[in-house]
Amino acid sequence: MRSLGLDIGDKRIGVAISDPEEILASPLTTIYRDTDENAIKAILELAKEKNVGKIVFGLPYSLNGSVGSQANKVLAFMKAFSDHTDLEILIQDERLSTLGSQRLLAEAGTRGKEFKQKRDAAAAAFVLQGYLDSLKTIEA
Repeated sequence: MRSLGLDIGDKRIGVAISDPEEILASPLTTIYRDTDENAIKAILELAKEKNVGKIVFGLPYSLNGSVGSQANKVLAFMKAFSDHTDLEILIQDERLSTLGSQRLLAEAGTRGKEFKQKRDAAAAAFVLQGYLDSLKTIEA
């Protein structure tokens, strides 16, 4: 079964998806967060369409490991989301995911408007890949 990875922002939500074997994460789309209700509905529609069993939320801990204001916003959205689904919900540390994904996009030659369109989904893929890699560590 597949997993969705989410990079929650104030205006946009990056979405990534795993392959069925949960080995590789790929950027999927960006959802514009006009309201939380619409964003939750869009995520749940994607989850159903793609046969997803787990949702992995990236949690932006501060560099010192504390939960700051942005992480609290993500936790509030995650709570609202969990009230609408029985899907398994997990948290993945996303410290530096935006920086890491931006570096990968830059190395791939992505620039300008294309870069802006892909960065949120790429950050979600970075978060989801971290979760998938942690599964391999646990299994080893």
